[in-house]
Amino acid sequence: MCRSRKSTDAIQPTSSNSKRRSFSSSFQTPKSLKPSSSFSDPSPSTISTTNDLASSSSNFYFNSSSYSLSTQTSNTLSSLRASLPENPHIYDFSLISSATTNFLSKRFSSSSSSSSWLCHLHGKQVVVFRRKLRRSIELDDLVHKLSVICRSHHSSLIKLLGASLSGNFVYLVYEYVKGANLGDCLRNPKNPSFTLLSSWISRMQIAIDIAHGLDYIHHCSGLETSFTHNHIKVTSILVAEDSLTAKVCHFGTAEICGEVSKEEGSRSLGRTDSKVMKIEGTRGYMAPELQFNGLVTQKCDVYAFGVVVLELLSGEEALKFTFDEVDGGYKRVSVIDTAREAAAGGSGGVRRWVDRRLKDSFPVEVAEKMVLVALECLEEDPERRPEMKKVVGKVSKLYLESKNWADNIGLPTDISVSMAPR
Repeated sequence: MCRSRKSTDAIQPTSSNSKRRSFSSSFQTPKSLKPSSSFSDPSPSTISTTNDLASSSSNFYFNSSSYSLSTQTSNTLSSLRASLPENPHIYDFSLISSATTNFLSKRFSSSSSSSSWLCHLHGKQVVVFRRKLRRSIELDDLVHKLSVICRSHHSSLIKLLGASLSGNFVYLVYEYVKGANLGDCLRNPKNPSFTLLSSWISRMQIAIDIAHGLDYIHHCSGLETSFTHNHIKVTSILVAEDSLTAKVCHFGTAEICGEVSKEEGSRSLGRTDSKVMKIEGTRGYMAPELQFNGLVTQKCDVYAFGVVVLELLSGEEALKFTFDEVDGGYKRVSVIDTAREAAAGGSGGVRRWVDRRLKDSFPVEVAEKMVLVALECLEEDPERRPEMKKVVGKVSKLYLESKNWADNIGLPTDISVSMAPR
């Protein structure tokens, strides 16, 4: 054992027996592991080497134990901190402009109503969406809305981290999750015969994830408030690459951009009002009352969810135009119309209508019930559409029936699939 010069000079000459006794007593840590003997009284200058060795041994024992506990505690706190929602940020516009190279960097996505950029803010990879404000919003009002929306935390939602205002535009900062939108997972233009969601269970998993996320948005468990999404469609659903679970994007956009007003809930908008206020939506997903009076409600989200479920089951687009060789023109084809025809034909009609890429490997009775649930969400009268709480209950039951079906026939339910281009 190595000693410094000072410790060597402090050792008094002793006999071999005393050395043996002192050396052996220094390793009797269970008896000497007392806080009073180790920490309470400082050792006098005449203390023996034996007590020095025992004290150093017990101190080492305590230090190693405390280090181990502190490491475990630190790891636990780090994992807990990562799982908690972050405090909302009001980002300085210059920070967002700098992160996106003055918005000249390559766009992450683009549509008629928004553009987005993938960048880093505060050392974290995020996606910044730029949208035009439908109604002006004060900074205090923005802070209040963010304080509620950013507190939301659900595994089926993409988290909103903060926002920034500049002119007539709002810049919404969302967390970045690696994956692809549901439309690309269902339909690959370069290889129409391939789909990432090639099993019935994977599609039922997507359906239940969307239902849970939308139910949370409508009721916001624990926040004592409710919201409307107003952008439910396959391109607004992200399929995470690591788990093939669905996450709903753009939560909070409708409230912050002024697409939904609490005052509108007590009145109906007429045709003249709808001309003044631009109605924002996607063809094939817009509820009839939204097209008529421009009033955004949670029942509009239920309608759009029904369309997404039909796309999941059939693999077809919500609305498309096909060339009619007989008439020489284009014919409008809606997945809602084809689903109603299939449901009218019973089990045989549904079986022929479901995506052929599933290769008839699905429970027909469950598929028929899922079509009926979706069509119930697509009722023309919004009052006849169910709330998402009821929809979640039905879809959850059908998901469990699908799991039992897969277990009975021995199908694997945990296959990992790569999102690499094909």
